[in-house]
Amino acid sequence: MPKPRALIVAACVATVLGLAGCAQPDSVQAPKPSSTGTAVPTEAASTAPPVPALTRSEIADLPAAVYDAAIPGLQPAPAGKLTASTAHRVMFDTPLFAADRVTPVARIPSTDFRGQRTVVVPLELDGPWALVLTPARQVLPSQVAAGEPSAPAQTVAWMPAASLAGSTTLAKSVLISVGEQTLSILDASGSVAASWPVGVGTDETPTPTGVTGYLQARYTDADQGQAVHPIQLTTLHATAADEPFGGADGGLIGIHYFEQSSGAVSHGCIRVSADALAAVNALPLGSLVAIEG
Repeated sequence: MPKPRALIVAACVATVLGLAGCAQPDSVQAPKPSSTGTAVPTEAASTAPPVPALTRSEIADLPAAVYDAAIPGLQPAPAGKLTASTAHRVMFDTPLFAADRVTPVARIPSTDFRGQRTVVVPLELDGPWALVLTPARQVLPSQVAAGEPSAPAQTVAWMPAASLAGSTTLAKSVLISVGEQTLSILDASGSVAASWPVGVGTDETPTPTGVTGYLQARYTDADQGQAVHPIQLTTLHATAADEPFGGADGGLIGIHYFEQSSGAVSHGCIRVSADALAAVNALPLGSLVAIEG
């Protein structure tokens, strides 16, 4: 599997700082792949349709909803700052369904690119169903016709609620303001517990706004100059270009350490100081990441 590339380090800082040349590539790449619990209870009263029965073979034939996939049957996530109380893992490859909850469109693999259990975050429970945020995107920006809405930065799909294993409480979340160029950790009440200045995307390679994703993975990668500070890979994607830095995995948005961590200087990722990164790194995977304008 190729390494995923998020837009981490910088767009050409010469345009911002008046320097000659560019910073190191704005790219987060995942390293090569080297808890179980009780399922989430479903709501008792619901008129939701039953979950269609699929064979293992039918599930295996569905496209995997992973960081570098573009799957038309996925739905754009609701806009704005979303809430979720828990994150979960899947123990087996699990089908994802379209809005009609009849048509299977993808599958969540049981393990992610690191070989770890895939983390999913449900936004809504409806009878036997859970509406979850997914790591994949719906369409690449280059595939969107002129005059149409931009490619969604985050997607959702319906999955069987019984496939949600374990439960991690999401007591805190991340709020990024592109306009103020800040990253804040919010507590359970939504109050700001701590805040830091950050670097965001340029006008040509903007950080997506008005959207919420979640922390799907973290890892170090010496090839990207990130051998000490773990890259925080979100489920969000760039909306202005397929891969602003170059590559073919859909413009992943990461939160990562970089010495120059202020200003509009990146290809879409969020540059942070060591202190800010340590705070994000302390959050459990599945923690929500909302980005506002």
